[in-house]
Amino acid sequence: MIFRQLYDATSSTYTYLLGDRQSRQAVIIDTVFEQHARDRALVEELGLQLTAALDTHCHADHVTGAWLMQQATGCRIGVSGRYGDALQGADLRLDHGDRVTFGRMHLDVVATPGHTIGCLTYITHDRRMAFTGDALLIRGAGRCDFQQGNAGMLYRSITTQIFSLPDDCLVFPGHDYAGRTVSSVAEERAYNPRIGGHADERDFVGFMENMQLPHPKKIDVAVPANLRSGKPENGEVPRPADWGPVRQSYAGLFEIEPEWVAEHLGDVRVLDVRQREELDEPLGRIPGALFIPLNELQNRLTEIPNDQPVVPVCHSGMRSGQATVMLRQAGFPRVANLRGGMLLWHQTGLPVVHGEGPQA
Repeated sequence: MIFRQLYDATSSTYTYLLGDRQSRQAVIIDTVFEQHARDRALVEELGLQLTAALDTHCHADHVTGAWLMQQATGCRIGVSGRYGDALQGADLRLDHGDRVTFGRMHLDVVATPGHTIGCLTYITHDRRMAFTGDALLIRGAGRCDFQQGNAGMLYRSITTQIFSLPDDCLVFPGHDYAGRTVSSVAEERAYNPRIGGHADERDFVGFMENMQLPHPKKIDVAVPANLRSGKPENGEVPRPADWGPVRQSYAGLFEIEPEWVAEHLGDVRVLDVRQREELDEPLGRIPGALFIPLNELQNRLTEIPNDQPVVPVCHSGMRSGQATVMLRQAGFPRVANLRGGMLLWHQTGLPVVHGEGPQA
């Protein structure tokens, strides 16, 4: 199985990507709205076909990226149907006993309410991994003081549904605030200070009802947005740039396709950052490109006009990727690397010129 654990530092949220190596079908669990570009890029770079964006519950501390992922990939949106008529946009209204299939694999859906009325745990087909959301955390458990939460209900959910899994089943929570990434059923059953050891329901409820936690900062924004599956009120997909179809790679680099640049050469400033001797090589150069070698760029930033978007280019897109980072750090807001560099430009059959004559 393909497995990736991703992290959003702002909300301390874990996102999980699971894929079937043979069919390349995949699901993603607990996406974060602001991390959509990263997550989408990873799905594409791994060559996966996303079939479902799942949420473990209606989050109160961040907005889900499920709707954005559906717009980008056509996947379905899955969340608990127990949130009732208030829930919009989800076409997989899941409940206990359901199954989410991706290729040869599947996730079993287990209802684990208590943190909220609609909390779900997703368990892999081999019972080796459990994605517990906010029900069971690493050495903790989700608060129970909003969204129809109930500490007694959560105690029963954890002890009867999660603690009944095999000892070596790995526990992957929705959050962790101390940098911990994974636990196991045996560990949490033994060492969880809220529900482990010999704690009974009275111990757990007494602990949870006296935590006196502050109100979640984003609850008034997050819950209504998550009941819309993360769809913005204006219904528009945020774009990384307003001047062209810029994409963000999993590495965080802003990129643009060579075909679009070729069609809009008059609207952008192409910046060639190769060494001078490379300009006479068979790949040629892009007509009208400004030439500043990468090793000189930092000292020649004032030579680059900022009245147009800047598109750095090099042999393969690696050095120009560094140029893109340097330009953004220097205050150029409209910059995107030419994906694939002159190699892809040449393979695509786009126009080039040869010999001396670039602007320098």
